[in-house]
Amino acid sequence: MIIEIDDNNYSEFIESIDKVVFIDFYSPSCGPCQELLPLLNRLDKYYEDKGAVIAKVNVAQNPKLAQKYKISGVPFCVVVGRDKMVKEVEMGMAHPDMYYAMIDKALGSYKSFFQKVVDKFKS
Repeated sequence: MIIEIDDNNYSEFIESIDKVVFIDFYSPSCGPCQELLPLLNRLDKYYEDKGAVIAKVNVAQNPKLAQKYKISGVPFCVVVGRDKMVKEVEMGMAHPDMYYAMIDKALGSYKSFFQKVVDKFKS
């Protein structure tokens, strides 16, 4: 389930969760933001049991969070680690693989292309 975060529940949510959090800052009137929505559903299903949650924030309705992250355009995606620190940021629409890689890096399960090739030759 994709979690809707707002100015009022952000701090409590981030402090209470012991998972990596991927946050999509969006606007309902933004075309690329609407294109990203189906991907958020896929990310949510993929990471459901892997230690990450997917959340979204409507920047038009949550100006404090938009200001906190200095958001000047959407979509704007942030990954917050278990240590409550921002690990990755992506502004604008990116290739879907980029979003998976952002989360995997924060989870510690990301392998670059080079690492995958080396692993293949080891086995």
